[in-house]
Amino acid sequence: MKRTNIFAVALMYLSITVLSGCAAGLSGSDYSRDQVREIQSVRTGVVESVREVKIEGTRSKIGAVAGGVAGGLGASTAAEGRLGVIFGVLGALVGGLLGQAAEQAVTSTTGHEITVRLDNGSMVSITQAADEEFKPGERVRILSGGGVSRVSH
Repeated sequence: MKRTNIFAVALMYLSITVLSGCAAGLSGSDYSRDQVREIQSVRTGVVESVREVKIEGTRSKIGAVAGGVAGGLGASTAAEGRLGVIFGVLGALVGGLLGQAAEQAVTSTTGHEITVRLDNGSMVSITQAADEEFKPGERVRILSGGGVSRVSH
């Protein structure tokens, strides 16, 4: 196997590893650095309904760049000279599109849309990762602050 082929394969494996680590934390128990030590308002209520939803994955530039580099290197080794350059450019374009699609697929997750009737009679609905079970009739808390709300027990 050519040295450049080994490099391209190693780069593809590295790309997959990087993409796997890009999953966004959208759970009810995940907090960003900006949310730490911030005052949150607390409201209580009863779960009216829970619906499973799909939370789309991230679309950062990481997947497209990693796929483009891997595709360009891999395709350019298929031929020499001008043909190698053409294959490299086409491989980079296709690899970039595939890398972006792979990133979005790897980082998508299952979520819950939780509808809660608050104690004051109003209703709210919050979508978050399905890392915790909620059942209709169950009492819950809604924590809100900094433009983010979450449901917790």
